[in-house]
Amino acid sequence: MKLQVVDSEGNPLRTIDAADEVFNIEPHRWVLHQAYVAQMANQRAGGGHTLRRGEVRGSTRKIRRQKGTGRSRQGSIRAPHHVGGGIAHGPKPRDFSQRLPKQMKRLAIRSALSAHARAGEITVVEGLVPSEPKTKLLARTLAALGVERRTLLVTGEHEPVLHTAARNIPHVKAMPAAYLNVVDLLHAHRVLMTEDAVRKVEALWGGENLRPRRGRTKAEVA
Repeated sequence: MKLQVVDSEGNPLRTIDAADEVFNIEPHRWVLHQAYVAQMANQRAGGGHTLRRGEVRGSTRKIRRQKGTGRSRQGSIRAPHHVGGGIAHGPKPRDFSQRLPKQMKRLAIRSALSAHARAGEITVVEGLVPSEPKTKLLARTLAALGVERRTLLVTGEHEPVLHTAARNIPHVKAMPAAYLNVVDLLHAHRVLMTEDAVRKVEALWGGENLRPRRGRTKAEVA
């Protein structure tokens, strides 16, 4: 897979080779969907919490005697129909998290990267990190690259200067390659990467981290 390298002004410089097993596979749409749903579910707090009649504070003394008053039978003041009483059938904290196998997560990220690469939405930028943590410097670079929609800026390692410059631009998000995830990749319309980020991605989700082949190879059979 060939990726175009441009400078901060958008001028083409050269092309680099990227691993086909990361940037040029057939996107697995089912795995992408499953990984997206799982990540969004894992972000849910599930924190609705109400107190039932046995959990609210209050006396357990019977309000009035059972018979002889002509009034309704009443027990504890903590009953749900009393003001300040417990909640009947109310929500309790719930765990919405889903677990995906490691190989499915890796396949989903490779599928998302390959989909962007096939659509020509991945650009390798030399000098992506500005010299100073100023938003106007990064905005000038993005304008030269024709960035108008939601964009992901990916570096090899954490770059505080780039993060500070990008956080005031609403449609731009900066992150190191190790933090790449399916939700951010699918939400982005453009992916701008440094060459270090490309190599980091290949090391994380390609090479030895690919799923091993089942069965014996031809050399082993021979």
